[in-house]
Amino acid sequence: MGQYILAHDLGTSGNKASLFTAEGRMAGSRTVSYGTRYFNEKWAEQNPQDWWEAVCRSTKELIAEQGIDPSDIEVVSFSGQMMGCLCVDGEGRPLRDSIIWADQRAVRQAEQLGEHLTQEEFYRIVGHRNTPSYGVQKLMWIREHEPEIYEQTYKVLNAKDYIVFKLTGEFVTDYSDANGMGCFDLNSLDWSDRIVKASGIDPAKLPELRPSTYMAGGVTRQAAAESGMAAGTKVVIGAGDGVTANIGAGSVEEGKTYCSLGTSAWVTTTAKAPIFDPEMRTVTWAHAIPGYYAPNGTMQYAGGAVSWMKDAVCTDEQATADREGRNVYDSINEQVEQAPAGSNGLLFLPYLLGERAPRWDAASKGSYIGITSETTRAELLRSVMEGVTYNLGIILDVLRSHIEIEELMLIGGGAKSGAWQQIIADVFGLDVSVPTILDEAGSMGAAIIGGVGAGIFEDFRVVDRFLEVHHSVEPNPDHRAVYDRAKKRFDDMYFALRPVFEQHQSKGEWN
Repeated sequence: MGQYILAHDLGTSGNKASLFTAEGRMAGSRTVSYGTRYFNEKWAEQNPQDWWEAVCRSTKELIAEQGIDPSDIEVVSFSGQMMGCLCVDGEGRPLRDSIIWADQRAVRQAEQLGEHLTQEEFYRIVGHRNTPSYGVQKLMWIREHEPEIYEQTYKVLNAKDYIVFKLTGEFVTDYSDANGMGCFDLNSLDWSDRIVKASGIDPAKLPELRPSTYMAGGVTRQAAAESGMAAGTKVVIGAGDGVTANIGAGSVEEGKTYCSLGTSAWVTTTAKAPIFDPEMRTVTWAHAIPGYYAPNGTMQYAGGAVSWMKDAVCTDEQATADREGRNVYDSINEQVEQAPAGSNGLLFLPYLLGERAPRWDAASKGSYIGITSETTRAELLRSVMEGVTYNLGIILDVLRSHIEIEELMLIGGGAKSGAWQQIIADVFGLDVSVPTILDEAGSMGAAIIGGVGAGIFEDFRVVDRFLEVHHSVEPNPDHRAVYDRAKKRFDDMYFALRPVFEQHQSKGEWN
């Protein structure tokens, strides 16, 4: 066996296979897409066979592209979409398609759990609110609506767990994916007897719990023939994608914090204990590193709000960019930089799809507040980036009230914008580091977990070998007072409008 590490990142839209050297260099990657079936308004399912075929195809293509022998791969590890529910029988055969994280059908099941535990009691056990998003509520739905499937279920798995089974025959999950089941005790790192009893599910249907660095075994001969890997290749189970990104973004010690700025966005840190916010504005995940936790706040629509602004407001810029062969975001960023910090008082509430952290408010709407006859186009654009950043800043403030945070790593597609980098540094009041590679934190994290589990790396501090900082951005002290006042007004405006949103939502008057 060689010293390559193969990382698979099983996302919502496809699987990315990435090959890393022991020196931390990414040799190459291949992505194979698969579909999601959205139906009945709030339902979302995927075929697990599509996951397996994507893993096999991307592996074979990557090995061929790099011209290596399969035996050159020392270990394979995983990052995967979380909060799913895949029922398999005793032979590991899927009994139905997987209900994925985006599915919201289990509303009644969440309410049933709420009859036994208050929201705060649930939060203090799991580190999350009781919502239809989690695996246990989805399994309760299957028990109620598809009892024949429930009775045949041997284990319920998440995406990466199913691939680990296909490779090794083992039914296991790591603590982070278990956390996404919604019946995991964050304090004891074990299944919660209280929640499992309240749910009425058979605890024997839950997989065995292991650390993220656990080696499930070697690739079987049959799996090797299908996947293109060498038989005997070490298989480390890895973690859920929200946690592997922690590793890949360098959040491997207490207070190390990062912000991922994509369609949605989040701020996550590393702590030695769960952070239980009295208002339950943030959540806490089990970390991939033993003894640590990953407190987090995720907002629903961040880069998505900027995309909306591009499509709805910047039609002229898009036409000009198409004509000149430019990226439309270059024009947007140029205009954003022309507007003053604080956009002359203009505020944008970025709640185009409701909001998760820190609001947990499905009724809220996106809003421009403070438009005057002197408001400029540049201010309309800048205020969108600022509004997203104010919301993320409130999440950061919750984390900061429990742990010292001195700097921030910024990753994701939104991190390409120099204008937005500066806004984030100014609003957060932190030095912001921007890595050379912005979109590989999940794959890097999975590779590092695999390397530690296989004994290639001594510990997780090896991330410094993988993560190259391209540049850093310092906050502009002249903007601090402006943004402190603006963020306070942003918060005030949200709370002033919330009862209006709720009133009209309850009456169905938005449509």
